Amino acid sequence: MAGLTQDTWVLVADGEKALFLKNLTDAEDPNLEVVGKEEQENPKDTDQGTDRPGRMQDTGVQQRSAMEETDWHQLAKDRFADDLAELLYEMAHRHRFERIVLVASPRVLGEIRDKMHKEVADRVVGEVPKTLTNHPVREIETIVKRELAGA
Repeated sequence: MAGLTQDTWVLVADGEKALFLKNLTDAEDPNLEVVGKEEQENPKDTDQGTDRPGRMQDTGVQQRSAMEETDWHQLAKDRFADDLAELLYEMAHRHRFERIVLVASPRVLGEIRDKMHKEVADRVVGEVPKTLTNHPVREIETIVKRELAGA
C-alpha cells in the first residue's frame, strides 16, 4: 500500500472538527501523530434558526406559501469544509506536507474536493469516505490502513 508512506499526512474531518495527523513510520505499521487540530463551534440548527419559515406571495389571490427554512447547521458544516480546503492550500503552499490522505464523510469529502486547489489535489494519495473524528488515533491508523489496502 503506497498511500500511507512515512511522512504522509492524514486529514480526518467532519463538518465541525479536523485532525491533522502525520505518519511517523511506514504503510505496514502506521504510527500517526497529531500535528494539528481545527474546530468550529456549530450549535444545532434549532438553536440557530428563526421561529418559523418565511412566507412568499403566490400567483393566486391571497395565497402565501411557506419557504423552506435555511439549515444553518449544515451551512456551517459546508463552510467549515471550504475553510479546510483553503487551509490545506496554505499548508501545501508552505510545503508542510507532500502527500496527504483525506478521511471524511462522503458529503464533507465532496465539499473539500470541490473547493480544493490543484496544488493540494496533486498531493492527495488516498481518500477514505468515513467519519472517524471521534475515534482514537490507534483506531484511525487501523481503519485507514485497511481502507487504503482495499483500494
